[in-house]
Amino acid sequence: MGRGCLFGPVFAAAVVLPAASLPPLVSAGLTDSKKLSARRREELVPLIRDRAVHWSLGQASAAEIDRWGIRAATERAMLRALHRLPSPPRMLLVDGCLPLRGWSGAQRTLISGDSRCAAIAAASVLAKVERDALLERLAVRFPGYGLERHRGYGTAQHQEALRQLGPTPLHRHCFLGFLRAAAAIDSDAPPHEREVLTIAAGGQQGSQGSGNPSARPWHQA
Repeated sequence: MGRGCLFGPVFAAAVVLPAASLPPLVSAGLTDSKKLSARRREELVPLIRDRAVHWSLGQASAAEIDRWGIRAATERAMLRALHRLPSPPRMLLVDGCLPLRGWSGAQRTLISGDSRCAAIAAASVLAKVERDALLERLAVRFPGYGLERHRGYGTAQHQEALRQLGPTPLHRHCFLGFLRAAAAIDSDAPPHEREVLTIAAGGQQGSQGSGNPSARPWHQA
């Protein structure tokens, strides 16, 4: 959750649901978290937790996204959530078309899984609510960016705040190329001022390499 944001960590959730819990959750309105209002998502959280056999959350920081790239960082968040379960699931259902690297158990990918599978939808709701709550708290720590409204996504308001205030330590610098481009084309500024603009725009770009988590030990994921 939060893959496309300019700010903050990416979240993942793992949910193990018994078959008997699926109809009540669907009847309660469970679906892709993006299609639900914030209030409805928050109402669903206790229902999901009560009916799940197990559930857990994982995240990967903006620094990890800069270092490993968004796909590998997302996989690290997913693996962290899975490793917090008391036992591995017999079958892992993964939202999207790409299998989870670093997972040795059975898995199946589902395109648009959060709209097609109740367990994936439940995971998306838990991850979304948890991440939004974190962004609410971070908005107090980093005022002026509107984090409480756009949740870290690259809205026009967020981009303008970045131009005026510069990035925070929790921004994903590898996503801020538009700031460096704007600084680079400011040809009216003398060289020393262009250098200051570039530094204020985020400094050195982070790696977008694959950062395959399967190449790292399990306990470090």
